[in-house]
Amino acid sequence: MWKSLIFLGLVLIIIGILGYFFEKINFKLPGDILIKKENFTFYFPIVTCIILSIILTLILNIFKK
Repeated sequence: MWKSLIFLGLVLIIIGILGYFFEKINFKLPGDILIKKENFTFYFPIVTCIILSIILTLILNIFKK
């Protein structure tokens, strides 16, 4: 169980680091929600979240077997 928690923590750290760098290179997929107003910006990467979820599910299923 501890190995799974450590692995999950490392994955979250890597995702955070990648998210920081992808923000700098404007990594936005079609389908991501971006709302810009005068003093307000809302960005919700729904398609990116779905793709990451699929990739993580595949990776975890490979390690599970």
